Amino acid sequence: MFYHLGAVRRLCLEKILLQWVLQARPLSGAEAANALRPFYFAVHPDFFGQHPREREINENSLKRLNGYLENLQKPGFKSFKPTQLTFYVREREQNSSDVQESFGASVPYLIPIDVNWHWIRPLKAIPGFRAVSFTLHTRDLLSTVLDILNSCSLSTEHVQSVNSQPHKEVKGTFYRPIKWDKTYYSFTGFKDPEEELEQAQRVEITLISWLDNSEKSAIKKLRNSLPLREELNRLKDELTHQLQLSDIRWQRSWGIAHRCSQLHSLGRLAQQSPEVLRNVKGHTLVFTDCSGMSATGHVMLGTMDVHHHWIEIFERLPSYYKLQKKMLLLEDRISHLLGGIQITYIEELQPLLTLEEYYTTLHAFYNRLLNSKLSFHPRSLRGLQMILESDRYAPSLHELGHFNIPTMCDLATLQWFIITKAQQARENLKRKEELTVMEKELISASTEKFSLKQLYKEPSISHAQMIDCCKRLLEESLPYLQGMHLCISHFYSVLQDGDLCIPWNWKS
Repeated sequence: MFYHLGAVRRLCLEKILLQWVLQARPLSGAEAANALRPFYFAVHPDFFGQHPREREINENSLKRLNGYLENLQKPGFKSFKPTQLTFYVREREQNSSDVQESFGASVPYLIPIDVNWHWIRPLKAIPGFRAVSFTLHTRDLLSTVLDILNSCSLSTEHVQSVNSQPHKEVKGTFYRPIKWDKTYYSFTGFKDPEEELEQAQRVEITLISWLDNSEKSAIKKLRNSLPLREELNRLKDELTHQLQLSDIRWQRSWGIAHRCSQLHSLGRLAQQSPEVLRNVKGHTLVFTDCSGMSATGHVMLGTMDVHHHWIEIFERLPSYYKLQKKMLLLEDRISHLLGGIQITYIEELQPLLTLEEYYTTLHAFYNRLLNSKLSFHPRSLRGLQMILESDRYAPSLHELGHFNIPTMCDLATLQWFIITKAQQARENLKRKEELTVMEKELISASTEKFSLKQLYKEPSISHAQMIDCCKRLLEESLPYLQGMHLCISHFYSVLQDGDLCIPWNWKS
């Protein structure tokens, strides 16, 4: 009995000592990055090439996480909002004697099917990774790092060693407590995580060989999806006409069956409560991760919400329209203070913001401008564009011609930057128009040459990348593409409905 009491006392003392050590001093940005490297390795998008939806979710979540971490390091930054993130975490290969069977092999992959039910139905098991969701509300790097690692069931032991070391810049490629020699992996047969990551990044496949290997699988999936594609088009046309919508869109690249299910749910709601949907007339409806109104004025329906949540959004639309008018007025006032520059929101380049979030950002920036002594010549910047960002320090000029303006940047620096870069911004905007026209012509030519059903690109593909890709495609003879749906992306993949994804910089 006393032996067990002694063990308990030792365990408690060890936990207290560990907590004291971890609280000894705050982590630096470099130390936090190194401490999170096991996490980055587990969610790295390069390992999700065959699962584009999961890859896209990880990419978007990493962007939001990096913005959160950057804000934690800004001196005097106090405006923290809880940030909910979802990641697909790779399961590492381990000895059966060490751990239980991996989650991905034993637990079915869950996706929402019907908003009338609680959105949980097993569709199919995808071995090798699992979904993890967590909310960050910490105000220091150390607590944030520990929360992330614990949420993903990753070890936090190395954080203790990092935090107890002298404060210095830590360099390296992939952090772990012990840097094993390459002979260790040869002898034990374990996989070197650094080498595994490098191989995933440097593997190069030629376009012809990949199409040759993927043709049968893509054709089979495409044929199976044809009835659902027809059903999707029918449902979309019927609901667009019935509700007098401008358009129906999807934020993510969900499969055809998933989209049909969402439209069926909307159709049932239109039959059950037609009066509440009158407010949506003339607007674009977007199926996305949350319900509300977007910064661009689109009505968002969260795919994880049930019907009564959707009804609440439709009933609140009149109040959203009032807020939207206030937002437009605020944009005009900011534009007037900044010499007539147009305040815009670019969906493809900015994180998804609700109307409330965007209005709050605009209002905070407007108040800073009012309290400053900025003076631009009236209408001197007409024809130029800018977007507001909350995760940057310094203003920048995008290659497409718009200014990226941080809400908390130094306003004197901002004025000088805009004035000195105005001419270059006009040139970039003109170049953007030329690239847009050229891209459209090349897409049309490629679609016609290869008899494609559809040729499209992911939002992250730039005009220049798409143009380069199409030009090189037109030089090839590719009978494999006839009748196919082709997506220009960053990786090779055959989607579940038969769409072919190829990287824009494919190798011949």
